[in-house]
Amino acid sequence: MNQRALTVAVVGATGVVGRTMIQVLVEKKFPFTELRLLASGRSAGRSVTVDGKTYEVGEATPEAFEGVDIALFSAGSDVSLELAPEAAARGCTVIDNSSAWRMDPGKPLVVSQVNPDDLEWHEGIIANPNCSTMQLVPVLMALRDSAGLKRVVVDTYQSVSGTGGDAIAELEAQIRAHAAGEPKVAQVYPHPIAFNALPEIDVFLDNGYTKEEWKVVSESRKILHLPDLALSCTAVRVPVFISHSEAVHVETIGPITPDEARSAFAKVPGVVVQDDPQNHVYPLATDAAGKDEVFVGRVRQDASLPDNRGIVFWVVSDNLRKGAASNAVEIAEALVERDWIAARSRRPKAVGAPA
Repeated sequence: MNQRALTVAVVGATGVVGRTMIQVLVEKKFPFTELRLLASGRSAGRSVTVDGKTYEVGEATPEAFEGVDIALFSAGSDVSLELAPEAAARGCTVIDNSSAWRMDPGKPLVVSQVNPDDLEWHEGIIANPNCSTMQLVPVLMALRDSAGLKRVVVDTYQSVSGTGGDAIAELEAQIRAHAAGEPKVAQVYPHPIAFNALPEIDVFLDNGYTKEEWKVVSESRKILHLPDLALSCTAVRVPVFISHSEAVHVETIGPITPDEARSAFAKVPGVVVQDDPQNHVYPLATDAAGKDEVFVGRVRQDASLPDNRGIVFWVVSDNLRKGAASNAVEIAEALVERDWIAARSRRPKAVGAPA
């Protein structure tokens, strides 16, 4: 990697994803010489220890981005809508984990091993996809490139950490209440999540889908460069602390066998095939937690479709890492490697390039 020294900011540094972003930056030895940890006014002033060094969390204001090269945002859409343009105007490249910019046609929406070339045309703001989309599109890309995609149906089983720290605490409290024979109190979700499954993530839209489900549809189309892809999703919250799981049914344009699908999946960087069901080997949420890879297994022919034109499989990934923090850092690494940190409009013209 290009070893240019950088100033990096993390916005939302005290949240679950923000803390994971900091952890991943350190683990990957990202080449920053200055790290600015930023958060809302109520969290500013806290102390955070990073790799043995203590940092004071500053308030995320427009002025806080002066001199920052890359800012990783995970503080919600309202903050991103307000501050990302301010940061970009100061020469900072924003990698935003909220839904604020994902479907803006002028903003790249990027999964590091799927469409990194889209980073080239960024103008200061890059969108990080939804966590459920993030783990889905690498394996869909493999099928797109090997057999073509005709139709996709995905059902997600999403952990409570996707909601945040309050949801983690609520699940823990409900488990304790259940063990004590006490009522399970729900505040974060409309019903108790412990020992339950809630087919409601985010708000319901007029078409009957939830916003979370429609994110998977629209974001996958944009990332895969397939704007007309037939895709449907049902998103379910389950009592798991970390890692999202997905059951995926794909109708392909051309024929493909399970062995061919496994081979295609295994060729994608960061995708690991775990598929030996006779010996009870398949991706598990507990095993994926703390890892950056996307795990795929239970690969089989779709018996409802003729001529080997359907594949069914199970996908699992840590929603805090690959589903958010690690992909953001991988985007930052790609920007450094390709010298695309500056927005396209601010990059120096190559010798002989047209004005």
